[in-house]
Amino acid sequence: MIEVDELSKSYGRRAAVDGVSFRCERGTVTGFLGPNGAGKSTTLRMICGLTRPTRGRALVCGAPFRALANPGRRCGVLLDAAAQHAGRTGREALALSARIVGAPPGRVDELLELVGLAGPAARRRVGAYSLGMRQRLGVAHALLGEPEVLVLDEPANGLDPEGIRWMRRLLRAHADGGGTVLLSSHLLAEVERVADRLVVIAGGRVVAQGTRAQLAGAGDLEEEFLRLTDGARS
Repeated sequence: MIEVDELSKSYGRRAAVDGVSFRCERGTVTGFLGPNGAGKSTTLRMICGLTRPTRGRALVCGAPFRALANPGRRCGVLLDAAAQHAGRTGREALALSARIVGAPPGRVDELLELVGLAGPAARRRVGAYSLGMRQRLGVAHALLGEPEVLVLDEPANGLDPEGIRWMRRLLRAHADGGGTVLLSSHLLAEVERVADRLVVIAGGRVVAQGTRAQLAGAGDLEEEFLRLTDGARS
């Protein structure tokens, strides 16, 4: 459902992403892990057609994201929860997006309920939302078109422990229903409980990928994650 092949992005002489390759299969959650500045967000922006790669390619549902007809119906995206119109209410923002992707009006109420923003919260302006509420609204936007694929950048930022558990359940249910999730984070603990596979990036390069058991071997996964990322930065 997502194929990334030798994806690279350079700014002048600096390589922000260098030869990144991985696949996200149907029915799985892939955790895209790395420290801040590792190249995660740049990679996701290239996958979603927002940043043009220097070389390599990324396919979503078999085609470049920009080539998808009504991409919101195929791939739901949350890259920056702060990038929402602060003057609109949560309901207004979601209703406008629903019209753009062609989702039925009833989908708005369904999703506000799902993400915990129904009732008074839906009538508040987005500018008054906490970061956690913006994250929940961003997830609702990503789900509007009932897409097969979800691409989410640090979606647990600002969520309390119950919100993080809710996010894990939501993403696990999406994958178990046949969907595909690519989930980035700099925190191993946020991802390892829900991910089927892990892709670890550091210094713009993939330094390891595989299942939790494959990456940990006979040791501790957190120690291995720190070893991989510290080694790539040194």
